[in-house]
Amino acid sequence: MSASQTSDVPTLLVKIFGKDRPGITAGLFDTLAAYSVDVVDIEQVVTRGRIVLCALVTHPTAGTEGELRATVHSWAESLKLQAEILSGTGDNRPRGSGRSHVTVLGHPLTAESTAAIAARITATGGNIDRIFRLAKYPVTAVEFAVSGTGTEPLRTALATAAAQIGVDVAVVSAGLHRRAQRLVVMDVDSTLIQDEVIELFAAHAGCEAEVAEVTERAMRGELDFEQSLHARVALLAGLDASVVDKVRSEVRLTPGARTLIRTLKRLGYQVGVVSGGFTQVTDDLRERLGLDFASANTLEIVDGKLTGKVTGEIVDRAGKARLLRRFAAEAGVPLAQTVAIGDGANDLDMLNAAGLGVAFCAKPVVRQAADTAVNVPFLDAVLYLLGITREEVEAADLA
Repeated sequence: MSASQTSDVPTLLVKIFGKDRPGITAGLFDTLAAYSVDVVDIEQVVTRGRIVLCALVTHPTAGTEGELRATVHSWAESLKLQAEILSGTGDNRPRGSGRSHVTVLGHPLTAESTAAIAARITATGGNIDRIFRLAKYPVTAVEFAVSGTGTEPLRTALATAAAQIGVDVAVVSAGLHRRAQRLVVMDVDSTLIQDEVIELFAAHAGCEAEVAEVTERAMRGELDFEQSLHARVALLAGLDASVVDKVRSEVRLTPGARTLIRTLKRLGYQVGVVSGGFTQVTDDLRERLGLDFASANTLEIVDGKLTGKVTGEIVDRAGKARLLRRFAAEAGVPLAQTVAIGDGANDLDMLNAAGLGVAFCAKPVVRQAADTAVNVPFLDAVLYLLGITREEVEAADLA
């Protein structure tokens, strides 16, 4: 029976709740089957071992409703469950035209912050149709299915609320595209890895503090990236090329980086990196992590020594966005299906060009400009913004 066919016919809402155990769902519908009812809707959730099972069914034949009620209550009591049966008409009310997924990350997720998000959704004219948990660690992640308001105004309203209450919120439009093949491209320094690669090189050259100061000013957008790159690289002139292997061994992946990439790859996504750092490191990361794409600047090495120069096309702020588009074309993925992740001002063009731009533990200017921000230091938390549950992550690990 279609939704239109049940819009004005009598229906019964049968609600079962109590301690979960195998066979409850089958038992309820075996009981209802004796009354030749049709199933209109089903919803079931188990929380801390307690089940709530709701079945919306058509009204039984005339004169048998009382018997159905008595039979369901008797069956429930035999399993030490509670039953509630409500008469009514039709199905759920039609959902609003605008539909979005709102993902909320908390570490922890408090009742106060949840109330604030829910209230802001209501204030925009949205209705929460469904809530479910995506993950309980390393962060608590829940997703709200919202209808009745546009994605963009909802995103704007919740971004303000998130900043005020200290949670991370992502808003994406609902639709089949969310499960389509995607391309994920991320920055390297302070995103995929915990380090700034040029600072690792600088430590071997004895100029770490000087380089770090210039790097920080560039990431805040106070300096032109290309000029700062040349200035910093010049300080490395004369270093022995053997330092490359030392720096590679010193690189520390961000917690959750391997899980993020491994899960995305096993789910059929393509993954790449773009970096204002150096191919001497990103090429190694590409091989170690099985990345599909990688691009960065290249340190010039002559006669076994760093010359203090870079060669080839400079990967700067505009270059990262250009490479995102190039990778998407090569991967056969529409730009709207791309996800970009970064932390610095030189990532902004890439974040704005992508279908979803994620500021990861980012500078304030980046958090304000990106579609969403992740402020917990676990890179795999990005998976939840894509609607991927912790159970799916664990299943991918076992595949």
